Amino acid sequence: MRYNNSCCAKGNFYFADTMIVTEKESMIMRGPVAPKDPVEKRPCLYVVLDKIISGNKDAQGVIRDYIFLEGRMEDQVRFTSGDIDEEIVKMLPKMETFRKLVHSVGVSIKAEDSQDRQKEVEFQFQCYGKTDKYRTGTVMEMTLPCTGEEMVYLMDDYPVNEEDDEFGSFNFVFPDENKNMILTVKFYLNDGYEVPEIEVDPPVRFDTEDYQKMIAASLVSTGNNYRLKKVIEKCKRGEDVTIAYIGGSITQGAGAKPIHTLCYAYRSYEAFCQMFSPNNGDNVHYVKAGVGGTPSEFGMIRYDREVTRDGEIMPDLLIIEFAVNDEGDETEGVCFESLMMKALQAENQPAVLLNFAVFMNDYNLQERLQPIGERYELPMVSVKDAVVPQFEKNNVITKRQFFYDIYHPTNDGHRIMADCIAHLFAAVDKEEMAAEDIILDKEPVYDIRFKDVECFDRTNAGQYAVVTQNGFDAKDTELQYVERDMDLNGTAEFAENWMNDGASADAEFKLNLTCRNLLVIAKDSGDSHFGKADIFVDGKVVKTINPLDNGWNHCNAQIIIDEEKSAEHEVIIRMAEGCEEKKFTILGFGVTK
Repeated sequence: MRYNNSCCAKGNFYFADTMIVTEKESMIMRGPVAPKDPVEKRPCLYVVLDKIISGNKDAQGVIRDYIFLEGRMEDQVRFTSGDIDEEIVKMLPKMETFRKLVHSVGVSIKAEDSQDRQKEVEFQFQCYGKTDKYRTGTVMEMTLPCTGEEMVYLMDDYPVNEEDDEFGSFNFVFPDENKNMILTVKFYLNDGYEVPEIEVDPPVRFDTEDYQKMIAASLVSTGNNYRLKKVIEKCKRGEDVTIAYIGGSITQGAGAKPIHTLCYAYRSYEAFCQMFSPNNGDNVHYVKAGVGGTPSEFGMIRYDREVTRDGEIMPDLLIIEFAVNDEGDETEGVCFESLMMKALQAENQPAVLLNFAVFMNDYNLQERLQPIGERYELPMVSVKDAVVPQFEKNNVITKRQFFYDIYHPTNDGHRIMADCIAHLFAAVDKEEMAAEDIILDKEPVYDIRFKDVECFDRTNAGQYAVVTQNGFDAKDTELQYVERDMDLNGTAEFAENWMNDGASADAEFKLNLTCRNLLVIAKDSGDSHFGKADIFVDGKVVKTINPLDNGWNHCNAQIIIDEEKSAEHEVIIRMAEGCEEKKFTILGFGVTK
């Protein structure tokens, strides 16, 4: 027998408490004559425990997955490791204090499929840089076997880098696409630091009466069931039915592995097919339009493109999930209500169901959004109402089992979300149909002034405005990618954009148009080559947009014109003072005439 000590380019690492046996030695298994005393284990913090990860191809064809840590490290460790001394937790996010606390990092990956356990995964622990976020910080790397053996690297093997700032992510590159792996990451602590042992969770109790009670608690209201009953009866007759989902990253499927078949959207679609389709679901069509990190302010703009596909699809049922994303809605409910009305007012009279997801800290905006559903008598499901009360008892599932990270559900969490929606389907199916349809002509809870918003970008801008793109002539290709419908590889959001690539110091983008409301969709970025831009409306600066504020690559819709009556306007986007040589990308616009 021998211990395997391997070395990589950026530091030494080794198998922890793992013996590698040669083929010859494996034939005769004998214990050592004089066994060594066991090496004393250091206390450790669990950052990730038995989390399922798997990779999908990115735009470059590389099979990747990520666990993002920026702004999340402290909550992630509390979430996984339990009650930890706050002084210790606060040392984690920054490399300087992390080095004082952490002796070594242990990582293990085990392939679910035994046939994949002879393969390897490339792992990175990335620290963001002060000067250039993605390029100047330390990246700690190792190659991991997929057998479940823990590999450990020492922090002392990585020299101090003055550029190191906050930890950004765990990054993974896989040999094969869509292969589930079980990941655990531990931080072993230096001498003088102690933390309690982690408590192991019992199995999730799916097949129990307590589980059914938890799911039943999610039913906020079946509302006026007229429209949803019509969809169910239509499906039972074997006629074509389309179920569409719109929301943030949870609807996109974040945390589900694989994302396309184990997300709550697809699972609840499958449940609908099993309950009501006489053709094994052949007559039921599926549309998924979730985009991570975006609120209904962006959702209402992209509804026509990504749900109705510019009128080609007429959803019979739309499920809206923005309860954990709408903190970013600057109208505080108007955009959500406008999106809801945009869907309800369609000629085919679709049903709309509101789905209130929840974060690990029990947060959502149900209190803001539920009154909208009540005003229009919509069916509503609250995952928060189901799981949060039982988290105190953990008699069905623990938070660690429900949440993939502090925001997104695990496969078990997505299953629970789907079961909550299926429970509502079953409840409505048992009810008598309401005598008449819901009434849309009501006083709004907040407002519905964006209900007729339309989207334009480079492809169709001429239908809405006269565009002068001086210096904004390039197209940005480093975009936010999302997995729509059953797609695994991702589709770029707003590929037909206008980009100032920094080549022109006097770049200026101008629109002349007639409108009542106008929203600009700008690209957020973590790339320090991007800079601030001033938005002028009729000669006055109405907003300055800084793509670096949110620190990651995603779409950000913001209101720049909001008036009661339509009027002619001149809109100019120009780099702010001091940012003349920086980049800025305009993804598109939302407009009401």
